[in-house]
Amino acid sequence: MLVPLALFLNPDLPQHLTGAHGAPGAPPLTEVVFSVWYNQIRPIAVGAMLVGAARTMWGMRSSIGEAFHGAFHRGSAAEPVRTEKDLPSQGVLAGIVALAVPVFLIYHHFSQSLVGAAVAAVVMMVTGFLFSAVGGYLVGLVGGSNQPVSGLALSTLIVAALLMVGFGVTGLAGVGAVLGVAAVVCCACCVSGSLIQDLKVGQILGGTPWKMEVAEIVATVVTSFVLVFPIVILHEGNIRQGGIGIGDPALPAPQAGLMAQMAQGIVGGEMPWALILFGMAFALALVLIKSPSPMLVAVGMYLPPATTGAIFLGGCLKALVEWRAKRTGLTGEAATRVESTGTLVASGLIAGESLTGVVLAGLVLVSERFTSIAGALGLPGMAFVDGPAGAWLALIPLGALAWLLVRVPLRHVARAGTASTSFRRR
Repeated sequence: MLVPLALFLNPDLPQHLTGAHGAPGAPPLTEVVFSVWYNQIRPIAVGAMLVGAARTMWGMRSSIGEAFHGAFHRGSAAEPVRTEKDLPSQGVLAGIVALAVPVFLIYHHFSQSLVGAAVAAVVMMVTGFLFSAVGGYLVGLVGGSNQPVSGLALSTLIVAALLMVGFGVTGLAGVGAVLGVAAVVCCACCVSGSLIQDLKVGQILGGTPWKMEVAEIVATVVTSFVLVFPIVILHEGNIRQGGIGIGDPALPAPQAGLMAQMAQGIVGGEMPWALILFGMAFALALVLIKSPSPMLVAVGMYLPPATTGAIFLGGCLKALVEWRAKRTGLTGEAATRVESTGTLVASGLIAGESLTGVVLAGLVLVSERFTSIAGALGLPGMAFVDGPAGAWLALIPLGALAWLLVRVPLRHVARAGTASTSFRRR
């Protein structure tokens, strides 16, 4: 709605971008629309997300207060039993101090300022410690889907950016340091959610906490050294194909882009405050009319249309599965199994697509001929796939995926019900 509204209120807007539409050398209308969305609508979404994140944190104030109390509550002085032994606090603090040194050096590399690096390291340790404890405890209480990672990361970024400006560290150096702080805290919050779930399961099964904590530390270190290679492969492979790497339309990173935009706006002095304030007013209006989730509206405005379109299609398929399940009389536990099976199938598709993308990017790096599967096999190019013919042909695999996501959960539960009935009869 806002893109056509912006073009309606300012008909000369395409001329201010790169020339009048239709003039020689002017971009097509699709590029004009994309430019309006990217440069004007996304900042509005950022303002709305700030209000949405603040509202979410305010609504969780009692849970957050309970999280602080539960995370930092001191137990009795008696010798704990095996199932309550954690790593020594002195060793944990020593590890934090030791790891703060290389992080400080990294921040100094970005900021080229001792004061800026010290401020960034302190903000990283304080906010990372507090937000990881709070986020992890909330995950242990109510599940991973309720961990406010985006709100915690944005809060950290704003605090770090304002402090950087206060200490005079601005420009690209300050932006790099701020993004470094936000990245570390964001990863720490995500890891804390996974860690607390593992410890929760271990507590139920009677495990020894300190052994699980050592295993988690080893797993985190190993994973950090392993996952960097797929990221580099994707980044370099996209550049080899003429893109800009991570952040390219073919390799989008919306949340990282939001953090970069916020950091550049506050530290680099490039924040379009008028659009940000408009977005905040828009979110307040959504709150006043009691919109179920202004944050989701803002995220939908910020994400690329292709992403939101795919999410909408997935929601339609889920509604279709629920409708079919209800028509066949599946309720209660059976309906839950249908949803769980569908989630597993969708998760498998996501994981498979991700692994395939990494493999293809790796092949691009290995061989410059591998710009496509057809090119690697020496087959003639299929340029027609970029036109209407390719769009119509894409409906075939899309229909197959839709059938898979609808049919498999229903058939799986039906087979499970038949097997259970046969077992009871025997």
